[in-house]
Amino acid sequence: MATEPTAHAETATVGVWIDAGSRYEDATTNGTAHFLEHMAFKGTKSRTAAGLEEEIENMGGHLNAYTSREQTTYYAKVMKKDVGAAVDILSDILQNSALEKPQIERERGVILREMEEVEKDVEEVLFDHLHASAFQHTSLGTTILGSEKCVRSVTQEDLQTYIKTHYTAPRMVVVGTGAVDHDELVKLAEKAFANLPTEGASTKALVAKNPGHFTGSEVRIRDDDMTTCNFAVAFKGASWNSPDAVPLMVMQAMLGSWDKQAVGAADMMSPLAQAFNANKLGNSFMAFNTNYADTGLFGVSVSSDNLEHLDDTAFAVMREFQNLIYCPEETDLSRAKEALKSSLLLHSESGTSAVAEEIGRQLLTYGKRMSRDELFARIDAVNVETVKSVAWKYIRDQEVAIAAIGPTQFLPDYLWFRTSTYNNFY
Repeated sequence: MATEPTAHAETATVGVWIDAGSRYEDATTNGTAHFLEHMAFKGTKSRTAAGLEEEIENMGGHLNAYTSREQTTYYAKVMKKDVGAAVDILSDILQNSALEKPQIERERGVILREMEEVEKDVEEVLFDHLHASAFQHTSLGTTILGSEKCVRSVTQEDLQTYIKTHYTAPRMVVVGTGAVDHDELVKLAEKAFANLPTEGASTKALVAKNPGHFTGSEVRIRDDDMTTCNFAVAFKGASWNSPDAVPLMVMQAMLGSWDKQAVGAADMMSPLAQAFNANKLGNSFMAFNTNYADTGLFGVSVSSDNLEHLDDTAFAVMREFQNLIYCPEETDLSRAKEALKSSLLLHSESGTSAVAEEIGRQLLTYGKRMSRDELFARIDAVNVETVKSVAWKYIRDQEVAIAAIGPTQFLPDYLWFRTSTYNNFY
């Protein structure tokens, strides 16, 4: 476990980060981790759902959870005096969830409605399709919410089996930030989680069993009734522990993001943002760098209503990938490094929950808490030659995954994207 106390703080975030998510499911259990997250707040063997809600409300606290492809998190934000109660509640819902059949049926309906809402979020759907295309026939290619078939068929036994298999001590981290005392929290956690199983499949073994194999491919969902085309172009990225992870973070910042509705959109400094703004290439774009235990995705997603000029938009995106390979500018690199460090600082100083999330994720992925000085030193060490080398390795003449939704008829074909980082535009 780990803590990061804040002097004079009156509130604390206490949470449990678990090395378990949708990638550790199979075709018959996809969606179980997310389903279990819903069930965690529906009562335990000693607390009813209403009683749990009332207990949190009476202490003025906030209880939440989320599931990703590789991690599940449960956390509470409470007053200083209620840290002990928060630990007790978290340990109870993680170890003694009632998982009553009537509640399971109720939540089944809730999740199915949630899935319908997610289908309306084009950006989220786009990234689900991108993962399905890039990581075909692997669990990384499945959605976090799961398939409708699995959600409709998941049983009490499935949920209990998932807990026994994945909620084990070696794969869980207790984190406290803000108004916490380390020694006190250690004692509380040791007592509350004393009965956690200590044996089970390790994350390393599970990943080795079902690695995130990257496949160059595409999926295009053409819908001419839509007014915008959304597409994403991605290369295989780096794992969390790869020495290339930080350079790719910097390269993501070099590409940047842009939204024509944002204040100051015309003054964004990344070359790609300037190209979008000057040539009206679309509504927005966002570079992304997603890391997993053994692989990653590095790319750009775009939303554009300039449908007849999607080839120009695609050209601008792929040209900036080429710039990373052949001619990254020192000024762009310096700007990106400062922007990245500023973004990390702003996030870490946005509250105790953000700090707790950072610590929990780092302990699960790195096995340690990476200090700000260490991370910034790694960022500062990235130079132009580093960018060229990493871009050559991950981008030049590499397989590409593409997902597109909307009026896609004017988007260049897959072969053009695939060869564009080999055939120099210049």
